[in-house]
Amino acid sequence: MTPAFLLALLPPPDLAARVEAWRLRLGVRESAPHVTIKARSGLTPESGPESSWVPAARAAVSGVPPITLRVGGARAFGNGSAVYLAVHSPEAVALHLRLLDALRPPARFGYEGPQMTPHLTLALRRRGVDLHAVLAAAGAEFADLAAQPLTFTAQEVWVMRKPGPGGLYVPEEAWPLGQALGQG
Repeated sequence: MTPAFLLALLPPPDLAARVEAWRLRLGVRESAPHVTIKARSGLTPESGPESSWVPAARAAVSGVPPITLRVGGARAFGNGSAVYLAVHSPEAVALHLRLLDALRPPARFGYEGPQMTPHLTLALRRRGVDLHAVLAAAGAEFADLAAQPLTFTAQEVWVMRKPGPGGLYVPEEAWPLGQALGQG
């Protein structure tokens, strides 16, 4: 199987644990909670973290200070692809654009670019998953975030790795934000 990679910001441990516990109660199996800042397009798996994209991505990340994110309530994408927690972070979008510029993937997903919607996926559309029911359950579970969003600062970008089709992304390696390469 060919692995896949993405770059992400991780939520605080208490929010990640809350999301995982909620997923478990609903019987939903998903990747570790994260906010994607660069999807897998252009992040080729030829040698894992030693791949040709790594130096350019690391350099792009190293020049960016820690990123503030505000996590709000549950929503669903209009195309029915996922239920997620809304994330507001102009800094995350700016880093996303910086990574696109540094990596110049030969092809990219339609949701990549300035229109990127930062989010923390709760559940993807999959066989046996009723996203309408998931959205209702998520709205109830995370109503507090809709009323009072959680603000936190990410200190690092994580390389997330999925072993192959059907696998789930897990954090593999952290890259500090705001540290010039060769320092730290």
